[in-house]
Amino acid sequence: MDAPVVNGAVVDGALAEPARAKINLTLHVTGRRADGYHLLDSLVVFADVGDVVSAEPADALSLSVIGPRGAGVPVGADNLVFRAAKLMAPGGGARLTLDKHLPAASGIGGGSADAAACLRVLAHLWGCELPPLADQLRLGADVPVCVVSRPCRMTGIGEGLAPVPRLPPVWLLLVNPGVGLETPQVFRALTTADHAPMPQDLPVWADAADLAFWLAAQRNDLQPAAIACAPVVGQVLDAVGSTAECLLARMSGSGATCFGVYASRTAADRAADTMRIAHPDWWVAATGLHGAGT
Repeated sequence: MDAPVVNGAVVDGALAEPARAKINLTLHVTGRRADGYHLLDSLVVFADVGDVVSAEPADALSLSVIGPRGAGVPVGADNLVFRAAKLMAPGGGARLTLDKHLPAASGIGGGSADAAACLRVLAHLWGCELPPLADQLRLGADVPVCVVSRPCRMTGIGEGLAPVPRLPPVWLLLVNPGVGLETPQVFRALTTADHAPMPQDLPVWADAADLAFWLAAQRNDLQPAAIACAPVVGQVLDAVGSTAECLLARMSGSGATCFGVYASRTAADRAADTMRIAHPDWWVAATGLHGAGT
């Protein structure tokens, strides 16, 4: 079962924040800096499924991990949630719980979304400001956009965040084949880093079909590299694209999660049922988008 979506809510006596799945509807790699960081131009949205980070007052900092995807997740300094808490206040105390539902290393920002949710929940708990953008970027390129957690045009190495036209009602099918793809591995397989950006001005999309038509003219430049690293990504794209009423199938981020675009919740739910029957070992979720619709 997918995690409930909460926003600064109190759950079982603890403050809780959603760590929504981040979806790159587009991901154009437009260059590479001298320090090796790649420059991106991406339309980023957030799903109504994800993890949840909660916090309670405590004298010392601690982290526990629960949930269906919690097994094997580190609870010490290697966990981005723990690192985010240390960034907020090195000597601060809180009892943190990460309710883990998203697959790891899957291109939907699980770790970054968790870190961002930790920053937000501790800002509530401790009554302090969020860390500056430069410090958020130290945690990961996707952390700033996950802190915002609403549809954005993300540029540069993740520091450029601009609002986008309001998205129409749209639903997604998310599918991950259980293969973790590390982002550096995929970028190393990228054959060129000098692609065209998205158009300067984004249109106002009338409906899901209009959005999908526009997206089809855009790209995820990491998709061919990810397929080269993990051919199963191509199989997932074929499977998603073959579901009834799918308007577009594409990979998110550096993979291996792929998404399908649908005009109705019913179509997305039916596609999810079809996928679960055909591939019971794959992670599957049908979801709406946070901030989409009128």
